Amino acid sequence: MRVLIVNTSEKTGGAAVAAHRLMEALINNGVKAKMLVRDKQSEQLTVVSAGNGWRQQLYFLWERWCIFAHLHFSRKHLFEVDIANVGTDITSLPEFKEADIIHLHWINQGFLSLSGIRKILASGKPVVWTMHDIWPATAICHYARRCNQYTTKCTACPLLPRGILSNLQAKVWRKKMEILNKYNITFVACSRWLEGEAKKSALLKRQHVTSIPNTINSHVFCPKDKQKARQKLGIPVEGKRVILFVSQRVTDERKGLNYLVEALKKMTAQDPTLKEKAVVAVLGGHSEEVSSLLPLPMISLGYVNDEQKIVDVYNAADVFVLPSLEDNLPNTIMEAMACGVPCVGFNVGGIPEMIAHMKTGYVAKTADADDLARGILWTLFEADAHDLKHKCVSKVAHQYSQASVALRYQEVYNHAVASTNYKI
Repeated sequence: MRVLIVNTSEKTGGAAVAAHRLMEALINNGVKAKMLVRDKQSEQLTVVSAGNGWRQQLYFLWERWCIFAHLHFSRKHLFEVDIANVGTDITSLPEFKEADIIHLHWINQGFLSLSGIRKILASGKPVVWTMHDIWPATAICHYARRCNQYTTKCTACPLLPRGILSNLQAKVWRKKMEILNKYNITFVACSRWLEGEAKKSALLKRQHVTSIPNTINSHVFCPKDKQKARQKLGIPVEGKRVILFVSQRVTDERKGLNYLVEALKKMTAQDPTLKEKAVVAVLGGHSEEVSSLLPLPMISLGYVNDEQKIVDVYNAADVFVLPSLEDNLPNTIMEAMACGVPCVGFNVGGIPEMIAHMKTGYVAKTADADDLARGILWTLFEADAHDLKHKCVSKVAHQYSQASVALRYQEVYNHAVASTNYKI
């Protein structure tokens, strides 16, 4: 069986990381897998570029321009929606022709168009689509927030202004519906939460939807000596507790940094000596912009894409806090737990599937800074650190190992092949 994993980027973003790890897991378990991307960032032979760099960039810019116009030339929500009106035709590529399974992941921002997806399906090859957010089940949004129009039909999108151009979501919905009424796709959500949301979608009512978590290489992401990790990073915090926050863009409102700030202010008001006992390490783009907001000393680690350095960052921490307001199955929580670091997050999306409350961390009430503060304090000063570490590593090994995830995907591939009567 030859599997072609299709994703916009090779390494940038959570979906790219998850897709790349899946490719490696499949290869390590005897499956012939390749990854086809728009943005190739390494020399790895199993990762192939879709080519036509200037044309790919033009597709990206044209789609953004169309969305910009429908937003009445406002940048607000510009990257929260995708319309897939243009993109690359991958069906003529040799990697597509030789593949038995086409496995789509995050294919947005001008990489694949809806017309291109229709052409992929028309080829007769089985198609599996891993959902890293809810875009495949809605008209144009990646996170539905409190909107549930996708359960019937996306009409008045809350992310778009009202007016003469306000029918964009209806047009995209109609195109998706035409495709999904004609062809079968096996959808895989990364969390049971997203699986449940996807099954509510009127778009996917004819489709098979299941869930399989992302995987992680526990030989790379694993516990290491805390003090050595801090020394390598130049973190001079001997004897202090390190609270870690990680996001590709730390100012992303969805990641909930404001709630962490509020929780820390409550903690320091309750115990002013905390300023001498703890620091906050922030990893991600724009991290230097938030130091003035925090009531504790902050260490800005910036944006890092070196995997070994990221492993050191996790191992330097005592607790990882991710107060996301919406999230699927964050790779960052999986990475932290694999390194033996307990996690604190809100009870949203797939987060409570990852954090076992008061066993591998603390699941706080959604958007509740007081409970978030309680969770951080409990994890840092009350819980048995050794027990938390052991349970974190054990859970990752049991649920997210390469072998178990690869096996589950092989079962999905076999189902997709059988449902399309495709001959391998």
